[in-house]
Amino acid sequence: MRRRTFLKSLATAATLPIAPSAIAAAAVKTRSRNPRRPKVALIGTEVRKHSHAQHFIDRLLEGYGWHGAHYHPGIELASLYIDQHPEGDLSLDRSRRHNVPIYPTIAEALNRGGSKLAVDGVIIIAEHGNYPKNEKGQTRYPRYQFFKEVIRVFESSGRSVPVFNDKHLSTVWSECTEMVADSRRLEFAFLAGSSLPVTWRLPSIDIPVGTHLSESVAVCYGGVDSYDFHGLETAQCMSERRKGGESGIRSVHTLRGERLWPVLNDHPGTRDLLFAALSRSHTVRPPPGYSYLPPTLEHLRQSCPDATAYFIEHNDGFRTTMFLLSGFVQDFTYAGRETRNGTIFSCQMHLPMPNHISSTADFFNPLSRHIEETIVRRRASYPVERTLLTSGMTLAAVESLFLGQVPIATPEMGISYRTSSDSTYWNA
Repeated sequence: MRRRTFLKSLATAATLPIAPSAIAAAAVKTRSRNPRRPKVALIGTEVRKHSHAQHFIDRLLEGYGWHGAHYHPGIELASLYIDQHPEGDLSLDRSRRHNVPIYPTIAEALNRGGSKLAVDGVIIIAEHGNYPKNEKGQTRYPRYQFFKEVIRVFESSGRSVPVFNDKHLSTVWSECTEMVADSRRLEFAFLAGSSLPVTWRLPSIDIPVGTHLSESVAVCYGGVDSYDFHGLETAQCMSERRKGGESGIRSVHTLRGERLWPVLNDHPGTRDLLFAALSRSHTVRPPPGYSYLPPTLEHLRQSCPDATAYFIEHNDGFRTTMFLLSGFVQDFTYAGRETRNGTIFSCQMHLPMPNHISSTADFFNPLSRHIEETIVRRRASYPVERTLLTSGMTLAAVESLFLGQVPIATPEMGISYRTSSDSTYWNA
């Protein structure tokens, strides 16, 4: 739908009576109980069933399950900007039912029709939608462009508010670093990333801060420049807790298919961690005959001929390996080795996908709560440097594959940071 046509239909619809509903009534009741909730603007690419924007908007407007009760957020969705309106668009419905205006520009959404910033937080959900791909196959979602328009409003208003950016920052490294630099220059809390670091863990574990780790392995499924980012966050949220904290990375090497297996033969420690992570999976493809025997490298090789792995060397000698095993698993698992006694930490980052019965995708609940806490406290729940570094890992891995599976040196990615000892995943 063309933007002008959509906005005209929105203006017409706003004049029509809206039938009362239990959901809308509950939302109004919640607002009346706490009229001083911080107001937020959500900037999204599209709102349709199962899009990221739909998941966040519905949680902001209608609440979600949290610690054994239905929770209504302590922040109020006050304005929307939606860039595209495909078939099945849900933004008009949400706007009408909950009386949340959709503005034609990002600046107007942040200013709420005025001339200055009029919200207490900004949520950028630039995932999904019809956007061009570059020669490497990366989708150029407008995360950076949306962010820079937000920055212009901050600068013209003379103040800033916390910002959340969904998933990785950009497909260009200089844009990633510029976004973080802007947040520091204008002194606002900047939270970013995906649900993987904050969802449930099976078993419910944290690696103690200061642990002597030597290597992390993450196993996931999905495509390059897509779910690979989730796999890298699965590893990084654990690896960053090692002794000395994160030191940044010096190289990334992507290998696929037949070029991958000899490397695993040469690195038995990585191979052992791969199978430790697979032991936490609930979806490993069984051998013929549905045997209960553990998977073998040969079975994996036959079942997943296009397996892809990112081999990442950190500046302190630490090693991260992320495996994309589409067709072999359908979940996200982790294994890491303690240096001194060889103890292996392992778990599954539980990410139950929507199905034909339920479309709630509850793994968005803890991320929604962290967004709220960041906006209310004006302090990010965890370091944005994690997302900056995992964005860089993703970009370098794509570059390695694009150039023929060659190692990529990353001296510009010496991102050092430390995380707190707090547990930030959903463990209650």
